[in-house]
Amino acid sequence: MALTETRQQQKGREGEDLACRYLEGQGLVVLSRNWSCRDGELDVVAVEDGRLVVCEVKTRTTPRWGRPDEAVDQRKLSRLRRTALRWLAAHHVGWCEVRVDLISITWPAHGEPTLQHLRGA
Repeated sequence: MALTETRQQQKGREGEDLACRYLEGQGLVVLSRNWSCRDGELDVVAVEDGRLVVCEVKTRTTPRWGRPDEAVDQRKLSRLRRTALRWLAAHHVGWCEVRVDLISITWPAHGEPTLQHLRGA
């Protein structure tokens, strides 16, 4: 863990690592991680069958603030779509189908993580 990284940031990074391994196991190819621009950040950008898949990864250790997926509302989804268009432009990719997925990870302090993948959020 980096000196400036909090435990929450560390768990978030570990959740993204887990999400990438899961996606690769499902046959997706991860193209980018933590890509950012003025409109926002994309946790994971992958491709599946010629379709760009933007994945928002939410990791929680406790249900105190609700399920991880509850943190993603319509405003956040709109920002993800705008940021995906910026990613396409920055990587000189012409039009392609884009799907926004949500990966929700619950990872208790003393237990194994559970992962849920919502395709087309």
